[in-house]
Parts: sequence; structure tokens; C-alpha cells
Amino acid sequence: MSGDDESSGWQLTESDPGVFTELLKSLGVPFIVDDLYSLDSDSLSALQPLHALIFLFKWIPTSSDRNSDGNYDPEFPGFFAHQVVNNACATLAVLNALGNIPSLPMGPQLAELISFTTGMDPQTRGLVVTSADWLRQAHNTLSPPSAVSLDGLGLPRKSEDAYHFVVYLPVMGALYELDGLKPHAVRHAAFSEEGEGWLKTAREVIEARINTYPAGALEFSLLALREDPLPTLQSQLQQYRTAGHLEAASEITARISNENSKRERWAFENSLRRHNHMGLVHALLVALAKSGKLAKAEEDAKKIMSERIEKKKAVGEDMDED
Repeated sequence: MSGDDESSGWQLTESDPGVFTELLKSLGVPFIVDDLYSLDSDSLSALQPLHALIFLFKWIPTSSDRNSDGNYDPEFPGFFAHQVVNNACATLAVLNALGNIPSLPMGPQLAELISFTTGMDPQTRGLVVTSADWLRQAHNTLSPPSAVSLDGLGLPRKSEDAYHFVVYLPVMGALYELDGLKPHAVRHAAFSEEGEGWLKTAREVIEARINTYPAGALEFSLLALREDPLPTLQSQLQQYRTAGHLEAASEITARISNENSKRERWAFENSLRRHNHMGLVHALLVALAKSGKLAKAEEDAKKIMSERIEKKKAVGEDMDED
């Protein structure tokens, strides 16, 4: 979550699957994160094996203690860290998920951090986690650079909306909600291993939470923490080719191509995040103004943004209908 308090050097992070996937890579975890636009069975099934759901929502102080029909579990034996500084909630949500996935391959620094904090209370664990310089650097590497400062101009200070990440995942046969701003892990209902398993319970809890927002609200997003599908797809492709199943091999080839295209797009977008383009933007605006094309460019930009907003609203309405 972001705000006006001291961030201790942690910068804002976008709710973007490419950002989270790159963070996982830097942590030595062979998982990826994908956008999730629907909670229907088919959408969730297509992402299996799926280990956790990361939920971003607009944080409202008056509802911060609401447990969404769950119960605090002070005896939660897993990994749970409090958020003790602003802007760290994205990485904290990731760690609160990874620390509760059994036999998870991970890099030596992350393994040492989780091992070192074993047995600590959530507040102390949060302090240790956010004091790790290497983790803060990995987090900040993919944060957009601060391009412009309005400090010293005497402008009225506006309070921005605060957004917050939490994670839902299965632990010991029940769905848990791990929110670094709450005093304890929140235990929701137990689930059956049959059928959709924990995802059915997660759908009910998240949909109930989404329904607390006005119809058509765009103040939340959902990401899926899943195993990287590429190794499995490549293995299947080899098997189908060996067996002479050309139609199945062609289908798998298309899926691999889509995955690779997605990774290329993520890599390009992450490269843009590492650079400050304010100088270029300023030069372009000056050139447009001098040529008399700035007003038309502004109108076109507003039109494109309006179309994007309407498209996103339509996606949100589809999720409500599902």
C-alpha cells in the first residue's frame, strides 16, 4: 500500500504480471504470474497448477478490519509477515505466498531469509523482510522511475487513493487470506480436495469481496501465481512429435508460441520501466506544440483513453456476471 508515510526506500509497484514474474525470476522461483480476468472454472483450470491468487484492491481505512467472513488465526504456523513500511505490499504478498508452498525451489537468498525468520512473530518477520537490501533492490528495479517532483512549488497536496495487495492460498486444508496490514492470518472455510478444490472457496470469498464495490467498479485486479507452463508444454511437444500426433503437436506449438510472445512483451515493458523517458516526452511535446499538432494529439489521446476505460468496464461487468 502507498501513502504519505515514510516508505524506507521502497517504491510503488504496478499490478502487472510481467513485473511479478520478473520478481519471481530474481528470487530464483520457477513460477510465473498471469492476469486473471474471470473466476469461472474454465479460466482457473487453464492455469493449473495454480498455487495462489494475488488480489489488488482500493484500500479503505474504515473497512481494514473486515475479515470477509473469515476468522483470525493467531496460531497460524506458516509464513506470515506484517507490512511495516509503505509501498512494499506487492513483494510482501508474493513472499507470504511463496513461504507457504511446500518444497518450493528458490534462490539461496530467499531460502536463507525464510529460514532465518522461522518462528518469528509477523511484526518482527516484516521488519526483517523489509530490511533486506537485496530484496528492496529487486523490488525497486521494476518500479517506474520518479520522473517529476512538485515539491517546493507551493501546490496543494492531494491525497491519492491507496491500493493494497493481499494473497489467497490453501494452507492445511483451508483457504487463508494473508494481508500484511492485519494482525493475524485470516482463515476462511475448509475445502474439499475433489473437483476445483481450494479455488472454489477462493472464488466465493473473492466474489463476495468484489460485490462490496459499486457495479462496474475498476478498483481491483486479480493475478494468478502458477507454475511455468513452458517446460511441460515443451515436453508434451516432444512426445507428440515422437508418436507422430501431428495435430496435437501443432496445437502445443501454437501454445508455446503464445507463451513466448507474452514473455517477449513482458521483457520489453520491463525494459521501459527501467528508464526515465521524461526528457523524450518533453521534447516530443515541444515539437508538437511548435508544429501546431499538440491540440489534436491531446484529443486523440483522450479518445483512446476513453475507449480503454470502456473496454475495461466491459471486462469488469463480465466478471460480475460470471
